[in-house]
Amino acid sequence: MTDSIDRYFQLIDEIVEATLKGKIRSKEQVYQTLVSKVSSGSGEMFERCLAERTSSTQQQVDNPVSEIKQAKATRIMRALNTISSEWQRVQSQNRVSEAIATAIQSITTADPADRFTVLLRVIDPNQQQVLNSSQLAQLAKTLQQGIGSSDSDSAQEIGQLATGITAGLASWGRLENDLVSWIYDQSQGSLGFGGLPEQRGPWMLWAKKVNSPLPQSLFQAIAYNQPLDEWLARQPSLALDAWVELALLLQYLQRGLVNWFDKMVYDSKVGAKLSISTFIVFAVLWSQLASALNQISFAERDRLVNGCFQVTLQILRAFAVREYFPLYGGVFASLSGQYLRNALDYLDEPLRRVQGTQEKARILTLLGYSLRAQGQYDRAKAFHQQALDIARNEGDRHCEIANFNHLSRTCVGNKNYTEAINYSQRALILARQAGDRLGEANALANLGYSEVFQAQHSQQIEPEVYESAINYLEQGQQLLERLGDRQSQALCLSSLGIAYVVIQQPEKAIAYLEQGWQAAQFSGDLYLQGINLAYLSQASYSLQDLETTIYTGSLGAYLLEQIGADDWRQPAGLLTILQGQIGAAACQAILAQQRSKIIAVIGVDGYDYIPQLLQKYRDSM
Repeated sequence: MTDSIDRYFQLIDEIVEATLKGKIRSKEQVYQTLVSKVSSGSGEMFERCLAERTSSTQQQVDNPVSEIKQAKATRIMRALNTISSEWQRVQSQNRVSEAIATAIQSITTADPADRFTVLLRVIDPNQQQVLNSSQLAQLAKTLQQGIGSSDSDSAQEIGQLATGITAGLASWGRLENDLVSWIYDQSQGSLGFGGLPEQRGPWMLWAKKVNSPLPQSLFQAIAYNQPLDEWLARQPSLALDAWVELALLLQYLQRGLVNWFDKMVYDSKVGAKLSISTFIVFAVLWSQLASALNQISFAERDRLVNGCFQVTLQILRAFAVREYFPLYGGVFASLSGQYLRNALDYLDEPLRRVQGTQEKARILTLLGYSLRAQGQYDRAKAFHQQALDIARNEGDRHCEIANFNHLSRTCVGNKNYTEAINYSQRALILARQAGDRLGEANALANLGYSEVFQAQHSQQIEPEVYESAINYLEQGQQLLERLGDRQSQALCLSSLGIAYVVIQQPEKAIAYLEQGWQAAQFSGDLYLQGINLAYLSQASYSLQDLETTIYTGSLGAYLLEQIGADDWRQPAGLLTILQGQIGAAACQAILAQQRSKIIAVIGVDGYDYIPQLLQKYRDSM
């Protein structure tokens, strides 16, 4: 050991001396010297020697005997700093080499049924040592070299994994320059599955750029809103290498988009909204792929299904640790139609495969909110209760407070107002203790909201009862204005508007509901948009403003029905009553007058669907 220490002191002194004599012309020389002269496994010893030399030299710089000796010590210090920086580079490369070696060992020794999921763990972006594209290329090359000319089943499968990695990197190379160009081409940043094929985000553009069959046909299917089980049934092959390519390509696309949106410093709120959409869309996509694969029978089904669920979890876990993770929002910023209706079931399955973690608590919070919006109150309550328990165990106080708030809102939906008030009070106490201003604002809003509905349910008519409840709502709104959280502002403004509808003050209700609609549009929450529109329709009806009643009621019913929220029946019922009062022809004439305004929000197809939606309501009565 003493010999090694002496040898490393000597090595450091030799590099320093060579540097002072001008024999070291680049940092690369220092790097190569360290690679060749520092033995594997003795890095810690070298670091101690380097630290000791650096400390003693720094003392000479700080406490000089003479100017000449201080100048020399300063030059030595610069040389030592170069050695230190290049040593860090050596260590970094060693960690990469170890990661690649470990990955190869894991893949080659894995059970064949687990090899795909082992590879997915290797490329998981959540791990500490994430391999970049050149390192993945090195991994693929080493895997290919390792199997040589062997024709065993295991060698062929490992070869497929290597081929898939190489193909995935090549496909990413073809799409990298078009990662965000579609935003400018379409003048919009939607990542969802709704709209016309050329307007459904980047999918059609990517389909034209990539030339591998599986990702190309998948992107086309998404662009044309085709069910993924039908798309899968048309695939001529489900080869393992194609799925490895797809996994790697989608990961690079998703990470690239998030990184780009996160850097939108000129409008960080819009960037955060688009990042949220990206995480959710890609997570749901992988969950849908798992569901589609599970419906067909073939030899590789189980491992591909497990792999898809694993990727889903990787995306959700990366999402859950972001500072903009929406503890008070839902999934509706990104999806519409059948994709949103099924998304919760898709995402529920992979979550069953992990134990209680902070990330799981946050994901369950998000899904619980979404379930409540769909009217699945009992299931939403179960999600929030589970999230609450996990958050407590993990010490995630903000998540714990958020779930008390969500439980309060869910209990209002279940007409359990006493329990709703209790949850909101607990949220308020905890938020104030923890200094969670956002949680406090939501708790105030929920407390006021719950008390309004409790008073209405118990047929209390004393104005002071409602004044007290509305005061809580106003406190919450004022706090949210200072915090600038548009998602929660939308909720609070909506709550204030609904409260004034309940106590039959439609003018005040409209003022708050219009602001709530604007805030919900900004946050991208389709559920809150729909709820605000539904109550705007009711308030306008109270004032006999029939044009606004039909305009807002039609939009509200459509948006809520599209995301599977049972609340669509409220505005649809009001419009049906209005048809009975003034006649279907008169209602249709007013609807036609509002056509351009409605199309601006939901398009021509949405406008044409409104009569069908009202008929659907009448048929269900």
